[in-house]
Amino acid sequence: MPQTRHARLVGGLLNIFLVSACFVAGTCHGREVTPERLTPLVRAVQKASPAVVNIQGQKTVTDQSPGTHDATRQVNGMGTGVVIDPRGYILTNNHVVDGVRQINVTFADRRKYVAKVVAFDPRTDLAVIRVRTSQLLPTINVGTSSDLMPAETVVAVGNAFGYEHTVTVGIVSALHRDVQVSDTQSYDDLIQTDASINPGNSGGPLLNIDGEMIGVNVAVRAGAQGIGFAIPVDSAMEVAARLISVEETENMWHGLTLRTDAAEGQVVVEHVAEGSPADKYGFTRGDVIERIGEIEAHRRLDIERALIGTNSRAVDVAVARSGESVGLKLAAEPLRSNGSTPIVAAKSYHSDAWETLGVELEPAPKNLFSKDSQYRGGLKIVDVRPNSPAEREGLESGDILVGMHRWQTASMNDIDYILKKSNIDQLREVRFYIVRNNETLYTDINVASATSRSTIRR
Repeated sequence: MPQTRHARLVGGLLNIFLVSACFVAGTCHGREVTPERLTPLVRAVQKASPAVVNIQGQKTVTDQSPGTHDATRQVNGMGTGVVIDPRGYILTNNHVVDGVRQINVTFADRRKYVAKVVAFDPRTDLAVIRVRTSQLLPTINVGTSSDLMPAETVVAVGNAFGYEHTVTVGIVSALHRDVQVSDTQSYDDLIQTDASINPGNSGGPLLNIDGEMIGVNVAVRAGAQGIGFAIPVDSAMEVAARLISVEETENMWHGLTLRTDAAEGQVVVEHVAEGSPADKYGFTRGDVIERIGEIEAHRRLDIERALIGTNSRAVDVAVARSGESVGLKLAAEPLRSNGSTPIVAAKSYHSDAWETLGVELEPAPKNLFSKDSQYRGGLKIVDVRPNSPAEREGLESGDILVGMHRWQTASMNDIDYILKKSNIDQLREVRFYIVRNNETLYTDINVASATSRSTIRR
């Protein structure tokens, strides 16, 4: 994970002291270690461990067993997380922290903190939590899942059955697995591995031999042995970028629609909203953002991280444009007081949704959803094109689009990403989730062929 110069220095010092394992090359507890023992697997775990945290908490569950009359009881939950920003932002699974009264986080050096939930996405089962600390924290080294190979060696690190920092080794067994783990939770496009993933591993990293996180461990198949699953890191980082975006966390916006080229480690500007801060500062489509502030930009998450806490202050941005280096600035500016994106920004996104789906969208008021709602926001359908897939499926003006397939549609950036960069047109059909009269409904639409397959359902 790219960091500031200061963060890299602090992270390097913490790497020496955080873990009780042997972090000083050639020695272990004062004993000399032969090079043969410092295998690539050992080095991979040593590199990642300082940024892996154990999560413990207690939640109330309803016992629906016969004769219990839906009695509630307290259960102890456990999981794992990874630090994605040195200021204490931690990525984990949503089911690890959902409903937990107090989220207790323990680092490898036994330091303990209480974390708060920043944002969560039930559909992808990812959440970002944060601990407050006076010192910068070491972050996980993020790789890419775009070039994974079956039989490639991988390592899982996590809080397996409560045994902290458990390490297991295996291979990539398969790619692009869709898994239904319960009536309410399913996952798409997972990495399958035979590295042991147990209860408590959820939210922890799946590493490659270089110590880079290439997946987020998420699920085990009940009754099976040697079959575990992880969310590809490229997908997880896009969700994380949305969860900690300045729009979600600070009610600010910058107006950039960004594409992460994970294979090249680049962030490309796909669209600049007219009248947005990015437009004012001179960004154009096709710009490659190389650095923002003190952070090297390799993915969309880095842009959002760099803007958090800037409070409308402009930061320097290094851009590659048509083979030349260009110096720009960028600031995040406040959204409207009701939480909606300025109208001028919303208009620039309408054409793709109108042409592909047959709907015109605008941000729904933030106060439409309560704090306890599972939705972080939505997009209001303001018009439906005649004879479009949306009309044939029964979508109506006034409906609130809250999700498509496995993505939430909380902002115009979300719908832009889904339609332009998610390869959603390769799916046979796409499930749409809408809120109408305070009731969540869904329908399946064949986006690729612009034909519909079913009707709207509860």
